[in-house]
Amino acid sequence: MTVLIEREEPIAVVRLNRPEQLNALSNQLMGELVGALENLDDDEAVRSIVLAGNERAFAAGADINELADATPLELYFGGRIDRWDAIRKIHTPIVAAVSGYCLGGGCELAMACDLIVAAEGAQFGQPETNLGVLPGAGGTQRLTRAVGKSKAMDVILTGRFLSAREAEQAGLVARVVADDAWLEEAKRVAHEIAAKSPVGVRLAKEAVNQAFETTLAAGLDAERKAFHLALSSEDAQEGLKAFTEKRKPEFKGR
Repeated sequence: MTVLIEREEPIAVVRLNRPEQLNALSNQLMGELVGALENLDDDEAVRSIVLAGNERAFAAGADINELADATPLELYFGGRIDRWDAIRKIHTPIVAAVSGYCLGGGCELAMACDLIVAAEGAQFGQPETNLGVLPGAGGTQRLTRAVGKSKAMDVILTGRFLSAREAEQAGLVARVVADDAWLEEAKRVAHEIAAKSPVGVRLAKEAVNQAFETTLAAGLDAERKAFHLALSSEDAQEGLKAFTEKRKPEFKGR
């Protein structure tokens, strides 16, 4: 198995499991990863997901041997990019827990998550230009939106790495913690998210993604619709009632 699942309801931890290859994103791994995420997304008991590698690497990039042996047509028609689109469609919030190398496709995978918690010693980069190619799974687009054009150009064109602190200051990483706390902090954040209304959290995720991808006017329109949809839920009624009664709400995800 190239992907391991640890259930700690109401969260689940999905671990990339190719340690000898620094979790290089092979076709098998990506297929198992998408299947795992989609199954967890359909599970009402799971309200937040942590996606992690190991201490040495979140993922050091694509599987270069597979890329070198494949033709452009095989890559295009093989559904490789479809898997990245499937991750984008996951409704359940995903926290990337990053330690060590987070490069190339690994960085693109972390950026496809909803927020990144990084160890102090983590390193981020898109070094594909060292191989004569360029990021092909969202790196040129998501990194630019996250850190701005100048920083993205610097990272992508030179192939240099960003430290966790520099990535945090640039807006790529949400939180940086000690090297021995990266996974526990990601789990803590996931539990904090899972304690909220699944309805409100999922709709909020959609609204933030709209801000990331569209105009202000279109984003505001999407936010208004999401707000009123959330307000019609049982969770919203429970949350408002619990606030007035000065007690902790019991959200059901309805």
